[in-house]
Amino acid sequence: MTKQLVIVGASGHGKVIADIAELLGFTVKFYDDAYPSKTHIEHWPIHGTCADLIVLNTSDSSFGYDVVVAIGNNEVRLQKIKLLQQNNFNLITLIHPSAVISQYAAIAAGTVVFAGVVINAFAKVGAGCIINTGAVVEHDCIIDDFAHICPNVALAGGVIVGSKSWVGIGSQVKQLVSIGNNCLIGAGSTVLKNIPDNVTAFGSPAVPR
Repeated sequence: MTKQLVIVGASGHGKVIADIAELLGFTVKFYDDAYPSKTHIEHWPIHGTCADLIVLNTSDSSFGYDVVVAIGNNEVRLQKIKLLQQNNFNLITLIHPSAVISQYAAIAAGTVVFAGVVINAFAKVGAGCIINTGAVVEHDCIIDDFAHICPNVALAGGVIVGSKSWVGIGSQVKQLVSIGNNCLIGAGSTVLKNIPDNVTAFGSPAVPR
């Protein structure tokens, strides 16, 4: 039986998620709040807004699609996931077939793991996260809910990344360093010391700006 998946968010990020989903055997349907001014993303039609999706799920007991939210902005993704959960949607985790995930790692619902990612033993990844292409999450790392780990980021052992934080493309984080909640780490940074909550930091070494 064909598996069915709704993707909320018709963006470049959504394209990659659709590709992962199809590799995993899903057929996909897109919903995006830009509808009806936006009706397609590449060859995939957009079937309505998020509100339309909720109405359909409420009115049709046979609808039964799993859902992934494909929105890069951490706060917006959080709000959409909460809305869908309140309306009884099943948020699933997608993991690209080429990702290497330790049997001892834990990944919560609503997270998407992209191609070439490595997540090593006893790492914990929260709900609604994005672990983007080629990222390395070493042993004992903790990535809190709704964080975004960008492509080619390397987190050494025991790193903590707080909720809704963004670690920019190509950044490296030293072992046992903590990045607080709601932080933005600029692209290509080297994080050698703890970063407190609500801070933008970048550079090598990364410092608050």
